[in-house]
Amino acid sequence: MTETTAQPRRSLFFTQPDTFDLDNKYTEAALERHKREGLELAVRARWVAMALTGVLLIFLNPQWDVLWYHFILLLICGNGWLIRRAGRVGQSRAELFLIFVDLLIMTLGMIVPNPFSDDVRPLAMQYRFDNFQYFFIILAAGTLAYSWRTVIAIGSWTAIMWTAGWIIAWWVATPIPGISESVAEALQGYPDVAELLDPNSFMAPQRIQQVIVFVMVAVTLGISMRRLNQLVMNNAGLERERANLSRYFSPNVVDELSQNDEPLKQVRKENVAVLFIDIVGFTKYAAGRDPYEVIEVLRGFHARMETEVFRHHGTLDKYLGDGLMATFGTPVPTPLDASNALGCARAMIKVIDRWNLDRRRAGEPEIHVGIGVHYGSVVLGDIGANRLEFAVIGDAVNVAAKLEALTREFQANIVVSDDVRERVAEENPTASDAMDGFIAHRNQPVRGVEAPMNIWVMKG
Repeated sequence: MTETTAQPRRSLFFTQPDTFDLDNKYTEAALERHKREGLELAVRARWVAMALTGVLLIFLNPQWDVLWYHFILLLICGNGWLIRRAGRVGQSRAELFLIFVDLLIMTLGMIVPNPFSDDVRPLAMQYRFDNFQYFFIILAAGTLAYSWRTVIAIGSWTAIMWTAGWIIAWWVATPIPGISESVAEALQGYPDVAELLDPNSFMAPQRIQQVIVFVMVAVTLGISMRRLNQLVMNNAGLERERANLSRYFSPNVVDELSQNDEPLKQVRKENVAVLFIDIVGFTKYAAGRDPYEVIEVLRGFHARMETEVFRHHGTLDKYLGDGLMATFGTPVPTPLDASNALGCARAMIKVIDRWNLDRRRAGEPEIHVGIGVHYGSVVLGDIGANRLEFAVIGDAVNVAAKLEALTREFQANIVVSDDVRERVAEENPTASDAMDGFIAHRNQPVRGVEAPMNIWVMKG
């Protein structure tokens, strides 16, 4: 069991929590999944083990009084079901109590004589059947669901209960007169054999040996469980890192990055495609509207555009209020970066058109966007000290932003540079329709860019 708060003192009777950063939702989710799966496995393993034990008991004692032990097995199975219901991430007193009840049922079932049996024997004979070995089933099942501290506690509780049980039994037992003397007399000179065959003997050294070995096994399993918990935490960290990557990169890029040992923070220069998209007239749209409605529109817009970026193998660089910046060829360049960027721009317009159809039906105003795309050289690398950010900087970023702003002047949906057209032609020499719908504008002045540019414009 994985618990969340630390206590200053520890004892054999109370398990202490493992210290985990449960403020991290990925860590908590991983622990919760681990606990749930472990409990399911533990309960199923218990039911299977108890069923096999019930069959074994019939083979060992084919009498009706064996039903008493089957009743004990049913109690253990039922208590396992309750433990599964009570189990959770975090310290659960109910779960700890049920674990204690588990061990108590086992102890009493093995120590207390069968009330339905007519067999008269010394109480010490109860310990001759090696029933203690069944505790190992409970201990083994515990490793599937509980923390290392709880596993060690199970071993400690079992040792204490079993030891207390045989000491009390030895104290209250009434030996059958004459048997011990007769065995000692028959085996004069063999005291160890006499002790072994004496029905009245509780064989204290063997009882002590049982609990010592059991505790040793519990501690060993507890240490193994601690290592397992550390692996679970490491796995949670990896899931967190993968989730963080998935916020920026398409799934295929995340897969590649997760298998790549080369760090992102290595500064390098690459040719990439940069795309800017912005909602036209959003300031006017938002004026006087309910802020919650405005936020919902932005969420809907960003979600749709983000999907297209990732679908076209792009990287979401950043949100820009009512727009976003995406790059194609980061963090790893591909042979189709410009084509992917151009395809993404076209797909974004189609998605916006479908969204506007739904908005018109709902009586809501349409959303219009402008998209600028450029292909050129940028510098890639992490910036920042404690909080790192993967940055894409360079003239290509500035030009793409200026092309997006130019869509207002042309009242166009998409404006791309001639560099994009040339690169698309290199990537797809046989694709003659890549620029369908675009109109060329030669030597077009672009604000913020020194020299005039050849651009391609697509209107709605």
